[in-house]
Amino acid sequence: MSEFEYVVVGSGAGGGPLAANLAEAGHSVLLLEAGGDFDGYNYQVPAFHPGASEDPEMTWEFFVRHYADDARQRKDWKFTADRDGVLYPRAGTLGGCTAHNALILVYPTNDDWNGIAEITGDRSWSAARMRRYFERLEGCRYRGFSRFIYKLLTLNRSRHGYSGWLTTEEADPELALEDRELSAAIKAAALANLHGASDRLLRILRFLFTEGDPNDWRFTARRQDGLRLVPLSRDRGARIGARERVLAAREKCPENLTIRLGALATRVLFDEDRRAVGVEYLDGTSLYRADPRHGDGEGGASRRTVRATREVILAGGAFNTPQLLQLSGVGPRELLEEHGIDVLVDLPGVGANLQDRYEVSLVQRMKKPFSMLANSTMRPPQAGDPPDPAFEEWLEHREGIYTTNGAVLSMIKRSADWKPSPDLFLFALVTDFRGYYPGYSRRVQESKDHLTWAVLKGHTANAGGRVAIRSPDPRDTPRVDFHYFDEGTDKNGKDLDAVVEGFRIVRDISRSYEHLVDEEVHPGPRVDTDEEIREFIQNEAWGHHASCTCKIGRGDDPMAVLDGRFRVRGTRGLRVVDASVFPRIPGLFIVSAVYMIAEKASDVILADAKRASR
Repeated sequence: MSEFEYVVVGSGAGGGPLAANLAEAGHSVLLLEAGGDFDGYNYQVPAFHPGASEDPEMTWEFFVRHYADDARQRKDWKFTADRDGVLYPRAGTLGGCTAHNALILVYPTNDDWNGIAEITGDRSWSAARMRRYFERLEGCRYRGFSRFIYKLLTLNRSRHGYSGWLTTEEADPELALEDRELSAAIKAAALANLHGASDRLLRILRFLFTEGDPNDWRFTARRQDGLRLVPLSRDRGARIGARERVLAAREKCPENLTIRLGALATRVLFDEDRRAVGVEYLDGTSLYRADPRHGDGEGGASRRTVRATREVILAGGAFNTPQLLQLSGVGPRELLEEHGIDVLVDLPGVGANLQDRYEVSLVQRMKKPFSMLANSTMRPPQAGDPPDPAFEEWLEHREGIYTTNGAVLSMIKRSADWKPSPDLFLFALVTDFRGYYPGYSRRVQESKDHLTWAVLKGHTANAGGRVAIRSPDPRDTPRVDFHYFDEGTDKNGKDLDAVVEGFRIVRDISRSYEHLVDEEVHPGPRVDTDEEIREFIQNEAWGHHASCTCKIGRGDDPMAVLDGRFRVRGTRGLRVVDASVFPRIPGLFIVSAVYMIAEKASDVILADAKRASR
């Protein structure tokens, strides 16, 4: 048994930066990661993110249920019968899901933070105070004039961060504008949403550059909707995420930060006072059954334990953190007893409250292929083949279309005027994307003449999903049931109404450039009436921002798992810092919120350590 002050399980957006911060503050930290450390081109190149999510070197394939009703579930063509679910790609590698996400970094709404402040009675969660964590972690590179003013006058009204570790950039709009057909479609779509603007492309670009920044504090405070450019977590044209933060910290203080790869946590160890004192894990490769390379048995794995003299911190994400708690005897009594696990703390909220976005897409085949994609394969060079021209451009100069994530235009909208904050994110992609299923990335890579409008619904009203172990074997994936739409808690259909509105908006926008479109191929003209659109959405919606399964809550809330300082109720020395902590799914893209709570948790844990040392 080895010994560290802190043991952090999981290296994603929550655990990775947290472990780095604790180590740089002078503490001994062990970071356990069940996957390996992959740094191939699928990881590095932003445009290759679809391939990254199916790369066997780092993917974890979960298959989830959208509906418990089998007949209803099978209406989704993406349903994989022999896996009893719909593909939900996760990442089993250093950096977690920051290793395969689409790099979009959009700030949460102020309501997200103020809501937690109200629940906990802790004003440090208020939006105004939480913003400092975004400033601390961001290294903004796309607001040159604002950065100049900030340095000259120390005036930062945008409240961007300019010296943080997470560099943010924006895709070069000229890449799309050089493509005649794509430029015409973007211009028409933009004008359809710029009421009163002149018919000049320069005016559109000026609007996007000066007023279209979703991470500007002034935009957030005013809860504006409209056209937006999309900030990317990118460093000089290449992906940056939790992996880079962890490796930089280890280089800076190697004596404080230890990383163990191929370490599948099996349970948290407690003493007689319910204090977390360590973690048991299996030491080996591809042990988890979500890994497509896993084999039968433990594959020669060694069972090991590590001691934490201060705290154990779980950061495995919305699926794996509740699974590990349940395997450790912390969770719903009935579930634990069903699987023969001794109940340490009866916490019914562990695994409950599962939430996600709803997302659907409208796909059009254009009359002409996009010229910007002509010299690209959208994947790394295959064995024996020369690299394509777009890859050579990225490799030599970190420029070109491979520095993008495929999004060419986006807008933030309200699904209804009475909404306090925008709840729809609508964006155009130069590809054919219809959701997740085995092999989906090949369709995305091979499409050269399709334009996809994706509709993403933020702030769901459905908190009815659940994550539950299916066996006491830690190598098994848990059962994940989202209970979509009316099968969950949204009995009034508010989410469905909002997605229908979003779909109507993008279909209306697409009419502005219909002279460039050959046909709408998905869902197609057969889906036209409101009722047909509703049926299509209910059958085929998907998500990829799972969260909220170990929520922060009031002391009198029987479903609360954590307090406002990330501590697991009924235990000592145990915290959770990942996407599962939120009572309500935040914002429109979750990774920014998770990075921010990692910074906040670092402050909380270091403050508690300082008090304990007095």
